[in-house]
Amino acid sequence: MRMRGHLRRLVTAFVRQAGIGAGLRWKLSAAIALVGALVAVALSLVVHNAARVSMLDNARDLADERIMIAQRNYELSGRLNFPNTKLDDPQLPAELRAKVEEGRRATYVADRGGAPDIWAAVPLKNGHVMSLHSGFTDRSSDILKDLDQALWIGSLATVLGGCALGVLIGGHLSRRLRKAATAANRVAGGETGVRVRDAIGGVVRDETDDLASAVDAMADALRQRLEAERRVTADIAHELRTPVTGLLTAAELLPPGRPTELVQDRARAMRTLVEDVLEVARLDSASERAELQDILLGEFVARRVAAKDPDAVVRVTHESEVTTDPRRLERVLFNLLANAARHGAPPVEVTVEGRVVRVRDHGPGFPEDLLAEGPSRFRTGSADRAGRGHGLGLTIAAGQARVLGARLTFRNVRPPGAPPDAPPEGAAAVLWLPEHAPTNTGSYPVLGQ
Repeated sequence: MRMRGHLRRLVTAFVRQAGIGAGLRWKLSAAIALVGALVAVALSLVVHNAARVSMLDNARDLADERIMIAQRNYELSGRLNFPNTKLDDPQLPAELRAKVEEGRRATYVADRGGAPDIWAAVPLKNGHVMSLHSGFTDRSSDILKDLDQALWIGSLATVLGGCALGVLIGGHLSRRLRKAATAANRVAGGETGVRVRDAIGGVVRDETDDLASAVDAMADALRQRLEAERRVTADIAHELRTPVTGLLTAAELLPPGRPTELVQDRARAMRTLVEDVLEVARLDSASERAELQDILLGEFVARRVAAKDPDAVVRVTHESEVTTDPRRLERVLFNLLANAARHGAPPVEVTVEGRVVRVRDHGPGFPEDLLAEGPSRFRTGSADRAGRGHGLGLTIAAGQARVLGARLTFRNVRPPGAPPDAPPEGAAAVLWLPEHAPTNTGSYPVLGQ
């Protein structure tokens, strides 16, 4: 149980770090599309501005050539005979006028938000200023519009291509990560032969392989550590078994009296603890196999509950014949009854419905850590539901349920419609027996709800 809990937390951290639950494919696609859009827009602006500047430079050079021709014609004929030329034009831009007054020929671009105006001016020998005014040609405007359209189409194609590329790359990476997470979940479920690195497969070598190898290494190290702990615990319990048995035998020879009863009671408790520790160690080793028989579940539970706790209420709503190990089923049932009697409150109710057995008490409920992580050895829960025992009863019940191929769940009972933080009205342990008995190889069927 402890190994499974550690591995489950390991798998959860693996999935969280991998980003599987957040849609890695779409995150990667969105990131590539965003970067592609930013690059495309930036390049489009640069190309547009560069093309516009180049066209304006050509227009200014053309205007400069025309003003030079107009100047020569004026000096030869004394008349303005070139189109769009004027003398001392009052609309001449002030910046251009200042350049001409310095005795230089100059050009100027006036951009008022629409098509730009091209100006050229030159000082004459008679003191006048000749200027030429023309607009941005329609052909240049059409070329610029066609260029902008091509740039927007190219940008859109870049974004769509980036999205498609992100989906392909993210989908491949997501599939590998999901395979790794599935394999890690199988390891957490007790399949020790599964390797995350092998489950990924493929010829691609990337960071996913490093992550899978690290998970395999951590799982192996944790498995070895827990196996060593299990062996040490089993060896200690086995070594204690003989002296505890001798102590109990010696206590039986003491003279009657209150001190003798106390010694015998403690000796029996110690023997029970040693036997429970040994049983937990055997269950953790996954070497236990069920000895199967066909039984009527309702009749079996009613007889065993009457023998263990005559005050418990048994209800058989639907009888069912099951193939299971009666000894292990009895062990699970007795441990659940003992837990309800020790930590809960009467009445204790046992319900059999088909292949489902429910044991419910009316005490303070199970502690939250047990509901979240399952039973754990030497953890008795909160102060309201603890204080006695060693926390092995539910651990053994869960281990025996696994040997039977069954599933044991725990929940707290609250009134209908009560908020989640409302005090529970009792605890319920539910044993789900499988439709098919476990095989001789120890494999179990997948259980539904």
